[in-house]
Amino acid sequence: MGFTDQRFNVNLSILFTELPLLERPAAAAAAGFTAVELWWPWVDAPTPEQSELDALRAAINDAGVQLTGLNFYAGRLPGPDRGALSIPGEESEKFRANIDVAADFAQSLGCTALNALYGNRVEGVSEQEQDELALENLVLAARAADRVGAVLLIEALNAPESPKCPIVSAPKAIEIVDKVNAATGLGNAKFLMDLYHLSMNGEDLQAIISAYTDRTAHVQIADNPGRGAPGTGSLPLEDLLDQLKKAGYEGYVGLEYKPGDAPSAEAFDWLPREHRAA
Repeated sequence: MGFTDQRFNVNLSILFTELPLLERPAAAAAAGFTAVELWWPWVDAPTPEQSELDALRAAINDAGVQLTGLNFYAGRLPGPDRGALSIPGEESEKFRANIDVAADFAQSLGCTALNALYGNRVEGVSEQEQDELALENLVLAARAADRVGAVLLIEALNAPESPKCPIVSAPKAIEIVDKVNAATGLGNAKFLMDLYHLSMNGEDLQAIISAYTDRTAHVQIADNPGRGAPGTGSLPLEDLLDQLKKAGYEGYVGLEYKPGDAPSAEAFDWLPREHRAA
Protein backbone atom coordinates (compact mmCIF):
# COMPACT_ATOMS: atom_id res chain seq x y z
CA MET A 1 0.00 0.00 0.00
CA GLY A 2 1.37 3.46 0.79
CA PHE A 3 2.61 5.46 -2.16
CA THR A 4 2.54 2.57 -4.62
CA ASP A 5 -1.21 2.05 -4.29
CA GLN A 6 -2.44 5.56 -5.14
CA ARG A 7 -3.55 7.54 -8.17
CA PHE A 8 -1.36 10.64 -8.20
CA ASN A 9 -1.72 13.81 -10.22
CA VAL A 10 0.74 16.70 -10.45
CA ASN A 11 -0.28 20.27 -9.68
CA LEU A 12 1.18 22.30 -12.53
CA SER A 13 0.73 25.59 -10.67
CA ILE A 14 3.33 24.72 -8.03
CA LEU A 15 5.45 22.09 -9.82
CA PHE A 16 7.20 22.68 -13.16
CA THR A 17 6.67 26.42 -12.75
CA GLU A 18 10.23 26.98 -13.99
CA LEU A 19 8.71 26.24 -17.41
CA PRO A 20 6.17 28.25 -19.41
CA LEU A 21 2.59 27.12 -18.75
CA LEU A 22 2.16 25.43 -22.11
CA GLU A 23 5.27 23.29 -21.59
CA ARG A 24 4.29 21.93 -18.21
CA PRO A 25 1.84 19.20 -19.27
CA ALA A 26 4.50 17.59 -21.48
CA ALA A 27 7.06 17.90 -18.68
CA ALA A 28 4.73 16.07 -16.31
CA ALA A 29 4.21 13.36 -18.92
CA ALA A 30 7.98 13.07 -19.44
CA ALA A 31 8.34 12.50 -15.69
CA GLY A 32 5.95 9.57 -15.97
CA PHE A 33 2.66 11.12 -14.82
CA THR A 34 -0.62 10.80 -16.69
CA ALA A 35 -2.80 13.19 -14.66
CA VAL A 36 -2.46 16.87 -13.77
CA GLU A 37 -4.34 19.63 -11.96
CA LEU A 38 -4.18 23.43 -12.10
CA TRP A 39 -5.01 26.55 -10.17
CA TRP A 40 -6.72 29.05 -12.47
CA PRO A 41 -3.72 29.80 -14.71
CA TRP A 42 -4.58 33.37 -15.69
CA VAL A 43 -4.23 35.33 -12.47
CA ASP A 44 -5.42 38.63 -13.94
CA ALA A 45 -7.90 37.22 -16.43
CA PRO A 46 -10.99 35.37 -15.22
CA THR A 47 -12.17 35.37 -18.85
CA PRO A 48 -9.04 34.96 -21.01
CA GLU A 49 -9.02 35.09 -24.77
CA GLN A 50 -10.38 31.95 -26.43
CA SER A 51 -7.00 31.48 -28.09
CA GLU A 52 -5.35 31.13 -24.68
CA LEU A 53 -7.88 28.55 -23.55
CA ASP A 54 -7.45 26.67 -26.81
CA ALA A 55 -3.66 26.69 -26.50
CA LEU A 56 -3.72 25.24 -22.99
CA ARG A 57 -6.28 22.63 -24.00
CA ALA A 58 -4.08 21.61 -26.91
CA ALA A 59 -0.99 21.41 -24.69
CA ILE A 60 -2.81 19.10 -22.27
CA ASN A 61 -4.21 16.92 -25.04
CA ASP A 62 -0.92 16.79 -26.94
CA ALA A 63 0.92 15.70 -23.78
CA GLY A 64 -1.52 12.84 -23.32
CA VAL A 65 -2.33 13.74 -19.72
CA GLN A 66 -5.74 13.99 -18.05
CA LEU A 67 -6.79 17.21 -16.34
CA THR A 68 -8.34 15.97 -13.09
CA GLY A 69 -8.81 19.22 -11.17
CA LEU A 70 -9.14 22.95 -11.86
CA ASN A 71 -9.60 25.98 -9.63
CA PHE A 72 -12.09 28.68 -10.38
CA TYR A 73 -10.60 32.18 -10.48
CA ALA A 74 -9.13 32.89 -7.03
CA GLY A 75 -7.13 36.08 -7.37
CA ARG A 76 -3.35 36.12 -7.11
CA LEU A 77 -2.14 32.60 -6.43
CA PRO A 78 0.53 32.26 -5.30
CA GLY A 79 0.46 35.65 -3.65
CA PRO A 80 -1.60 37.62 -1.17
CA ASP A 81 -5.02 36.36 -2.24
CA ARG A 82 -6.76 33.23 -0.96
CA GLY A 83 -9.81 33.27 -3.17
CA ALA A 84 -12.31 35.79 -4.51
CA LEU A 85 -15.86 34.57 -4.06
CA SER A 86 -16.50 36.11 -0.62
CA ILE A 87 -15.09 39.55 -1.46
CA PRO A 88 -17.70 42.15 -2.45
CA GLY A 89 -17.16 44.23 -5.56
CA GLU A 90 -14.69 43.56 -8.32
CA GLU A 91 -13.33 40.26 -7.05
CA SER A 92 -16.75 38.68 -6.66
CA GLU A 93 -17.68 39.94 -10.12
CA LYS A 94 -14.54 38.38 -11.55
CA PHE A 95 -15.40 35.09 -9.88
CA ARG A 96 -18.91 35.12 -11.33
CA ALA A 97 -17.60 35.96 -14.78
CA ASN A 98 -15.22 33.03 -14.53
CA ILE A 99 -17.70 30.38 -13.41
CA ASP A 100 -18.98 29.24 -16.80
CA VAL A 101 -15.61 29.79 -18.48
CA ALA A 102 -13.89 27.47 -16.00
CA ALA A 103 -16.71 24.93 -16.05
CA ASP A 104 -16.78 24.76 -19.85
CA PHE A 105 -12.99 24.48 -20.05
CA ALA A 106 -13.05 21.65 -17.52
CA GLN A 107 -15.80 19.87 -19.42
CA SER A 108 -13.86 20.13 -22.68
CA LEU A 109 -11.05 18.12 -21.07
CA GLY A 110 -13.14 15.64 -19.11
CA CYS A 111 -12.22 17.27 -15.79
CA THR A 112 -14.83 16.57 -13.12
CA ALA A 113 -13.52 18.49 -10.08
CA LEU A 114 -13.69 22.27 -9.69
CA ASN A 115 -12.19 23.96 -6.62
CA ALA A 116 -13.68 27.21 -5.28
CA LEU A 117 -11.43 29.08 -2.84
CA TYR A 118 -13.34 31.26 -0.39
CA GLY A 119 -11.36 34.49 0.06
CA ASN A 120 -9.76 36.59 2.79
CA ARG A 121 -11.73 38.66 5.24
CA VAL A 122 -11.77 42.30 4.17
CA GLU A 123 -12.18 45.45 6.23
CA GLY A 124 -15.29 47.57 6.03
CA VAL A 125 -17.64 44.67 5.29
CA SER A 126 -19.27 42.55 7.96
CA GLU A 127 -18.41 38.86 8.15
CA GLN A 128 -22.10 38.06 7.72
CA GLU A 129 -22.25 40.01 4.45
CA GLN A 130 -19.13 38.27 3.17
CA ASP A 131 -20.50 34.85 4.12
CA GLU A 132 -23.87 35.54 2.49
CA LEU A 133 -22.11 36.60 -0.72
CA ALA A 134 -19.89 33.53 -0.53
CA LEU A 135 -22.87 31.23 -0.31
CA GLU A 136 -24.54 32.93 -3.28
CA ASN A 137 -21.42 32.47 -5.35
CA LEU A 138 -20.83 28.90 -4.21
CA VAL A 139 -24.40 28.03 -5.19
CA LEU A 140 -23.76 29.43 -8.66
CA ALA A 141 -20.52 27.48 -8.89
CA ALA A 142 -22.15 24.26 -7.70
CA ARG A 143 -24.85 24.57 -10.33
CA ALA A 144 -22.27 25.20 -13.05
CA ALA A 145 -20.25 22.22 -11.87
CA ASP A 146 -23.36 20.07 -11.91
CA ARG A 147 -24.11 21.20 -15.45
CA VAL A 148 -20.79 19.77 -16.64
CA GLY A 149 -20.89 16.65 -14.47
CA ALA A 150 -18.37 17.89 -11.92
CA VAL A 151 -18.12 18.17 -8.16
CA LEU A 152 -17.51 21.46 -6.38
CA LEU A 153 -14.57 21.25 -4.00
CA ILE A 154 -14.38 23.23 -0.75
CA GLU A 155 -10.87 23.44 0.71
CA ALA A 156 -9.62 24.34 4.16
CA LEU A 157 -6.42 26.40 4.14
CA ASN A 158 -4.17 26.92 7.15
CA ALA A 159 -4.26 29.74 9.67
CA PRO A 160 -0.50 30.38 10.00
CA GLU A 161 -0.11 31.08 6.26
CA SER A 162 -3.63 32.40 5.61
CA PRO A 163 -4.60 34.33 8.77
CA LYS A 164 -7.37 36.30 7.03
CA CYS A 165 -9.08 33.26 5.51
CA PRO A 166 -12.08 32.05 7.55
CA ILE A 167 -11.94 28.46 6.21
CA VAL A 168 -8.98 27.12 8.17
CA SER A 169 -10.19 23.84 9.64
CA ALA A 170 -11.74 20.66 8.33
CA PRO A 171 -14.97 21.11 10.34
CA LYS A 172 -15.41 24.63 8.96
CA ALA A 173 -14.95 23.41 5.39
CA ILE A 174 -17.49 20.65 6.01
CA GLU A 175 -19.90 23.26 7.40
CA ILE A 176 -19.63 25.18 4.10
CA VAL A 177 -20.08 21.96 2.11
CA ASP A 178 -23.29 21.27 4.02
CA LYS A 179 -24.60 24.81 3.50
CA VAL A 180 -24.02 24.67 -0.25
CA ASN A 181 -25.65 21.26 -0.59
CA ALA A 182 -28.63 22.40 1.47
CA ALA A 183 -29.03 25.50 -0.70
CA THR A 184 -28.79 23.67 -4.04
CA GLY A 185 -30.20 20.24 -3.28
CA LEU A 186 -27.59 18.88 -5.69
CA GLY A 187 -25.25 17.17 -3.24
CA ASN A 188 -22.22 17.84 -5.43
CA ALA A 189 -20.28 20.01 -2.96
CA LYS A 190 -17.47 17.93 -1.49
CA PHE A 191 -14.46 18.34 0.80
CA LEU A 192 -10.95 18.84 -0.56
CA MET A 193 -8.73 17.27 2.10
CA ASP A 194 -5.30 18.95 1.91
CA LEU A 195 -3.16 17.12 4.46
CA TYR A 196 -0.49 19.82 4.46
CA HIS A 197 -2.90 22.62 5.33
CA LEU A 198 -4.64 20.55 7.98
CA SER A 199 -1.33 19.57 9.56
CA MET A 200 -0.27 23.22 9.66
CA ASN A 201 -3.45 23.87 11.65
CA GLY A 202 -2.42 21.22 14.14
CA GLU A 203 -5.48 19.12 13.37
CA ASP A 204 -5.63 15.39 14.10
CA LEU A 205 -5.20 13.99 10.60
CA GLN A 206 -6.16 10.44 11.50
CA ALA A 207 -9.36 11.67 13.13
CA ILE A 208 -10.17 13.85 10.10
CA ILE A 209 -9.70 10.90 7.76
CA SER A 210 -11.97 8.76 9.93
CA ALA A 211 -14.64 11.46 10.12
CA TYR A 212 -14.66 12.92 6.61
CA THR A 213 -13.38 10.46 4.01
CA ASP A 214 -16.93 9.78 2.83
CA ARG A 215 -17.37 13.53 2.22
CA THR A 216 -14.02 13.88 0.41
CA ALA A 217 -13.69 14.09 -3.38
CA HIS A 218 -10.02 15.08 -3.63
CA VAL A 219 -6.87 14.85 -1.52
CA GLN A 220 -3.70 16.94 -1.78
CA ILE A 221 -0.38 16.34 -0.08
CA ALA A 222 2.89 18.03 0.79
CA ASP A 223 5.21 17.30 3.66
CA ASN A 224 5.42 19.47 6.75
CA PRO A 225 7.40 21.47 7.69
CA GLY A 226 8.44 23.11 4.44
CA ARG A 227 5.67 22.09 2.01
CA GLY A 228 8.19 19.94 0.18
CA ALA A 229 8.08 16.47 -1.33
CA PRO A 230 7.16 13.47 0.80
CA GLY A 231 10.13 12.59 2.97
CA THR A 232 11.40 16.15 3.34
CA GLY A 233 9.38 16.72 6.52
CA SER A 234 7.89 14.64 9.27
CA LEU A 235 4.33 13.84 8.15
CA PRO A 236 3.59 10.08 7.96
CA LEU A 237 2.10 10.50 4.50
CA GLU A 238 2.30 6.83 3.50
CA ASP A 239 0.41 5.80 6.61
CA LEU A 240 -2.18 8.54 6.14
CA LEU A 241 -2.79 7.56 2.52
CA ASP A 242 -3.11 3.93 3.62
CA GLN A 243 -5.76 4.99 6.12
CA LEU A 244 -7.60 6.93 3.42
CA LYS A 245 -7.55 3.91 1.13
CA LYS A 246 -8.87 1.63 3.85
CA ALA A 247 -11.59 4.19 4.61
CA GLY A 248 -12.79 3.90 1.02
CA TYR A 249 -11.10 6.83 -0.75
CA GLU A 250 -10.51 5.96 -4.41
CA GLY A 251 -9.88 9.41 -5.90
CA TYR A 252 -6.73 11.20 -6.97
CA VAL A 253 -4.01 12.40 -4.64
CA GLY A 254 -2.72 15.76 -5.85
CA LEU A 255 0.99 16.47 -5.51
CA GLU A 256 0.87 20.11 -4.46
CA TYR A 257 4.33 20.64 -3.04
CA LYS A 258 7.33 22.87 -3.67
CA PRO A 259 10.12 21.18 -5.63
CA GLY A 260 12.93 22.91 -3.76
CA ASP A 261 16.01 24.27 -5.48
CA ALA A 262 16.30 21.49 -8.06
CA PRO A 263 14.24 21.30 -11.26
CA SER A 264 10.78 19.89 -10.70
CA ALA A 265 11.61 16.75 -12.70
CA GLU A 266 14.01 15.82 -9.89
CA ALA A 267 11.40 16.20 -7.14
CA PHE A 268 9.80 12.77 -7.55
CA ASP A 269 12.53 10.41 -6.40
CA TRP A 270 10.31 9.28 -3.52
CA LEU A 271 7.90 7.67 -6.02
CA PRO A 272 9.21 4.91 -8.37
CA ARG A 273 8.53 5.80 -11.96
CA GLU A 274 6.40 2.73 -12.54
CA HIS A 275 3.91 4.01 -9.96
CA ARG A 276 3.49 7.54 -11.34
CA ALA A 277 0.92 6.79 -14.02
CA ALA A 278 -2.60 7.15 -12.67
